[in-house]
Amino acid sequence: MSTLLDQLKAVTTVVVDSGDLTAIEQFRPVDATTNPSLLLNASQLEFAKPLLAAAAAYAKSKTADATAQLSLASDKFAVDVGTAISKLVPGRVSTEVDARLSFNTQATIAKAKQLVALYQENGIGTDKILIKIASTWEGIQAAKVLEQQGIQCNLTLLFHMCQARACAESGVFLISPFVGRILDWYKASTGQSYDAETDPGVISVREIYRYFKQHGHNTIVMGASFRNIGEVLALAGCDRLTIAPALLDELSKQQGELTVHLRDTGASTTAPAALTETEFRWALNEDAMATEKLAEGIRKFAIDQRKLEQVISAALQ
Repeated sequence: MSTLLDQLKAVTTVVVDSGDLTAIEQFRPVDATTNPSLLLNASQLEFAKPLLAAAAAYAKSKTADATAQLSLASDKFAVDVGTAISKLVPGRVSTEVDARLSFNTQATIAKAKQLVALYQENGIGTDKILIKIASTWEGIQAAKVLEQQGIQCNLTLLFHMCQARACAESGVFLISPFVGRILDWYKASTGQSYDAETDPGVISVREIYRYFKQHGHNTIVMGASFRNIGEVLALAGCDRLTIAPALLDELSKQQGELTVHLRDTGASTTAPAALTETEFRWALNEDAMATEKLAEGIRKFAIDQRKLEQVISAALQ
């Protein structure tokens, strides 16, 4: 009998959630995703040392301004890690816009274009990358513009149906609803324990997937932020799942019969009118979990971005 990972790959596109080239090479996913936290971890690995030095040298060659050097070197390092990953996967690599721009539409668009330009300098076209943006109203509006300009996006830190709907209604290529962080909030808030079928994060992604398929939305649903393989297996059949190496390893060592929980049965209902900004903000405000986890996620990514900049700053000295 084949492993659970092999069976999962037959019904869902498996993406690795890592900046570790060794892990990516081991599990051979279709796509890969990175974020500031993963890049910070990657910066401590041996393969990253020449990339850090190269990013610093590149930034110094382009500008004498110290602030601009740090920003450019940070972008260059992220893109060079993404480029290295791109050579190991047949699909796309997601590279994240600075979380501190999450409430600035125009700055997000500008940063996305900067990342795309750096990828193009490395010979990587837009068909091989996704620009990762937080699912704030401002981030979704930035993604709408970028998508119209041929730059496809991955909207992350997604915890509520209103975020998912706004993304789909804006023509976003892919969304990353966070399973494990939703579970974290409910466990802390209620003190209860949950299995795969009662897991609020699993339930959320299932509802988003079914809503998208029922209403004919083309936006890809990629479950993310898993705490255990039970959550992963409970979403078998989802368009894509981005999974950490430790959980991929666990899945690769287990056998058994995989149950497919999600299937696209085709559009059956006309989609409602697009959410307005007011409706979006009220719906998000009414959900304490989504409001708190979105804000917390942005803060944590910003913290790790600043830590990464400290590493890069040292390389600039």
